[in-house]
Amino acid sequence: MDQQQVREYLLNKPFSVETFPFGEDVAVFKVKHKMFATLSRGKLGKDENESENIYWLNLKSDPQEAIMLRDIFPSVVPGYHMSKVHWNTVKLDGTVPKGEIQRMIDNSFDLVVANMVKKDQQSILLHR
Repeated sequence: MDQQQVREYLLNKPFSVETFPFGEDVAVFKVKHKMFATLSRGKLGKDENESENIYWLNLKSDPQEAIMLRDIFPSVVPGYHMSKVHWNTVKLDGTVPKGEIQRMIDNSFDLVVANMVKKDQQSILLHR
């Protein structure tokens, strides 16, 4: 998936909005005012083989699953500027299958919704 496909998938989640609280370079995706993803251009200097055109996607993850995903996919690393326990960064370099990225987005969204008050959870579930 490229950054535009990811952006569209994120925005198709119920009540999803895109904001830019950290400037125009970092898109923050929220559901009912709670962040479930960020999307930004990769940071140069971290890896000499990395192109500046690779986008990074931060997603919330179950701590055990976060470690497992990092072991399976070299493009999945501990969350950049996030809690390394609960967030992963997915480098959108084409090495992670589309279905897996969608599954990780779904899980991030679901983890955030699960921590909301019941009224908000129910309103979101009605729109699935």
